[in-house]
Amino acid sequence: MDSRVSELFGSAAGTGAPSRKTAKNGSKKFKNRSARHQKASNNPPYLPPEVEEGNIEYKLKLVNPTQYRFEHLATQMKWRLQEGRGEAVYQIGVEDNGLLVGLSEEDMNASLKTLRRMAEKVGADITVLREREVDYDSDETHRIAEVLVRKVPDDQQFLDLRVAVLGNVDSGKSTLLGVLTQGELDNGRGRARLNLFRHLHEIQTGRTSSISIEILGFDSKGVVVNYSESRTAEEICESASKMITFIDLAGHHKYLKTTIFGLTSYCPDFAMLVVSANTGIAGTTREHLGLAMALKVPIFIVVSKVDLCAKGTVERTVRQLERILKQPGCNKVPMLVSSTDDAVTAAQKFAQSPSITPIFTLSSVSGESLDVLKVFFNILPPLSNSKEQEELMQQLTEFQIDEIYTVPDVGTVVGGTLYSGICREGEQLVVGPTDDGEFRELAVLSIQRNRSGCRVLRAGQAATLALGDFDRSLLRKGMVMVSPEMNPDICWRFEAEIVLLFHAKTFHKGFQVTVHVGNVRQTATVEALQGKDELRTGEKAVVGFRFIKHPEYLKLGAKLLFREGVTKGIGQVTKLQPACQYQQQQQQP
Repeated sequence: MDSRVSELFGSAAGTGAPSRKTAKNGSKKFKNRSARHQKASNNPPYLPPEVEEGNIEYKLKLVNPTQYRFEHLATQMKWRLQEGRGEAVYQIGVEDNGLLVGLSEEDMNASLKTLRRMAEKVGADITVLREREVDYDSDETHRIAEVLVRKVPDDQQFLDLRVAVLGNVDSGKSTLLGVLTQGELDNGRGRARLNLFRHLHEIQTGRTSSISIEILGFDSKGVVVNYSESRTAEEICESASKMITFIDLAGHHKYLKTTIFGLTSYCPDFAMLVVSANTGIAGTTREHLGLAMALKVPIFIVVSKVDLCAKGTVERTVRQLERILKQPGCNKVPMLVSSTDDAVTAAQKFAQSPSITPIFTLSSVSGESLDVLKVFFNILPPLSNSKEQEELMQQLTEFQIDEIYTVPDVGTVVGGTLYSGICREGEQLVVGPTDDGEFRELAVLSIQRNRSGCRVLRAGQAATLALGDFDRSLLRKGMVMVSPEMNPDICWRFEAEIVLLFHAKTFHKGFQVTVHVGNVRQTATVEALQGKDELRTGEKAVVGFRFIKHPEYLKLGAKLLFREGVTKGIGQVTKLQPACQYQQQQQQP
């Protein structure tokens, strides 16, 4: 992580932007580079060579295969779907080395027919994403086709992607989510967002202060499934093959700790930064961008409210965004998305390269370009492949607690994410650490995912677990439920290698900060700075921290984020001191 991300944080607290000269030179270089890049990408003569891993398959043609060949092709499709966790992309008319040969109309139709038969055999559906003509030395036109193959859902095994929604207060985050998930346009006065609010004061002020979860589904043919067609979340889950779970976070600066908690504990796959076209980059926008980059969450940008201002104002906001994204602290490549064809390209490039940042311009009132964003969500592939998923599932069970509820006739319910392993109904786990560092036994009575019943929970999935009559007062956010065999390490003291992003004065021993590590959020005291007496903005050091209230369950290598007023820093946990050692030291005279 480049320490220069501090520029993003610092700018919100009063540090300057880079010099105009540097920005000008940088943009000139970028223009030349992007001109070359665009020229090549408009109609490239070939694609990158096919790789054995991954969910992308090249096929020159699939015309009347023998039965033996057909079985082999179906097995191959099964493998590609498994690699993409239920999704695969087929490029028809392309050789294995990536050369765009193209097919005649007749051969293309026959190939798509075979592809449809293959998909039916493995329980999937196909959707043609786009077709294009290729230059070929013949009178007949030759085309290539890009086809999405998606598995029909069985037993709730839909692909689930989590998207954290960031942006300044009043930028239109909740309204955009309301329009996407309810299927109705906004009236310009905030009607679409009413269903997302959880508290009366949010409805009265129109400002989100808590974390709310919303879902948008796509079926196996890529058609949107939301509350406009389905009455309940259960119906959406039943008919969707792919689910986008939106984590709506607060934009106001006074709710920053809630926003950071949402980013660290809910483990989002992507972040969507919403920027209002009429106000541009204001308030917490830079800070939210910096947070997502510090936590290495891939980010894309949506410029909302384009119906409120002139075309020139929208263009100015986009230019402003491009300038910030190209700064040395960001080093991103902005990509303006204006058509469905752009959206397909953006989704694929975005997943392959973290430096690509798609920018969408849309309106939640007029509905302008909303379909482009939906196409992007439909195509967006998961970041982890099936192999990584399998490895996580083979580990011992670990469930992180983010929310705690009491539900009438059900009892205590906890919400969170299964970090590793598999969790089943009736499973016996231990929960902790309590204030005195202990773990207590409990049983999982039932599981719900996206408000519908579920028998088995797999690593990486978010859910709520019913714990029956387990005493709610013994639970708190930041606890973990783990397999009894795990024997988890808990600690009061830990060391982390940190970068101080912004601090008004000097950072020294005895300073207290709020530390965020995953779902853990607690105040800690700085006990030691290795090799230094004090730290200034932009400096690195190994720092020893001690929690002030109770011990926590941490992991080596976990990303850490700390803050106190304008002070902000990021880092990685490098050493843990087990709680038993700490207690022994405390007892010694």
